[in-house]
Amino acid sequence: MPHLALAFDLGAADAADVEAACFASGALAVTFSDARDDAVLEPAPGEVRLWPATRVTALYAAETSSAAVLVELATRLGLDAGRITAHCIADRVWEREWLRDFHAMCFGRRLWICPQHESVHAPEAVIVRLDPGLAFGTGTHPSTALCLEWLDGAPLAGRSVIDYGCGSGVLAIAAARLGAAAVAAFDIDPQALIATRENAAANDVAATVQVVERAADLPGVADVLLANILAGTLVDLRAELAARVRPGGALLLAGILTVQAEAVTAAYKPWFDMEISGARDGWVALRGARRQDR
Repeated sequence: MPHLALAFDLGAADAADVEAACFASGALAVTFSDARDDAVLEPAPGEVRLWPATRVTALYAAETSSAAVLVELATRLGLDAGRITAHCIADRVWEREWLRDFHAMCFGRRLWICPQHESVHAPEAVIVRLDPGLAFGTGTHPSTALCLEWLDGAPLAGRSVIDYGCGSGVLAIAAARLGAAAVAAFDIDPQALIATRENAAANDVAATVQVVERAADLPGVADVLLANILAGTLVDLRAELAARVRPGGALLLAGILTVQAEAVTAAYKPWFDMEISGARDGWVALRGARRQDR
C-alpha cells in the first residue's frame, strides 16, 4: 500500500518536538535524513546525533488528506506550509530500508563486518554479521575501525579477552570469531548488553561471549583487555583496567583524540609499555604490553 509523505527541513527546531508534532498529526513513522551529504560520526552510547542539514519525512496512511494534514502539521510546527512538500511513495520493507547505505567493510587482512543483507566471499574471511542499531559500534567510527584492525592482527587463539564498554558487542564478537577462547563483555548501558547478547547469538558465539552486567563480575584477569570508550574515562579507570590484565598481557585503548593520546599514555605507563597502535581522522588507538614486574 502506498503512503503519503510530508517532508521539510528540520532547521534549528528541536528534533524531539518535531517528531512529537508529526505523530500528533497522525504520522505512522518519522525519519531524519541527511539533506546535504554531511558526514556524521557514529554516536556515543545514549546519544542522538543529527546532520547539520537534516531533512524530516513523515509517513501517513494513503487515504490521508494531504491538504488537511499538511495544514495541521504546519500549524503544530509553527511553520510556513509552503516549506512542506507532499508526495506519494510506494510501499517498501521499511524496517530494512535504512540499511541500504550500510555495506560490508574489511578491517586488516581478513576481518569483515557485514550487514545481514550482504555477502562476503573473500578467501579466509572472518565475518561478523552486524546491522547498525541502538548500541554504539558498527565499525564506521574511526575508533571502532582502529580496534578491529588491531584485532585482525592480534594473536587471539585460545586467549581470554575482556571487552570493557562493549556497545554493540562488535569487538567482543570479532575476538571470538578470531579464535579467543573466552570473552567477557561489559557495559554500563543496558541497551548495549541487550545488543551484545543478540549479536553474539546471531554470530553463533554466544557460548564464547559472556555478557556481564556488573564490572565486579568480570574475570579477575584476562590475556587481552579492550576498552573503546572515552579518554577521560580511560584515565579515571586506569588502575582498575590495569589490574584486569595479566602480566605479559595486552591492552588496547580507543576513543582517544590525537591531542589526548599523551595524557592517556602517561596514565597507563606505571603498568604498561605503551605505543600508538594506529591513527585515523584525528583519533588514535593505544596498545600496551603489561610488564611482568607490576
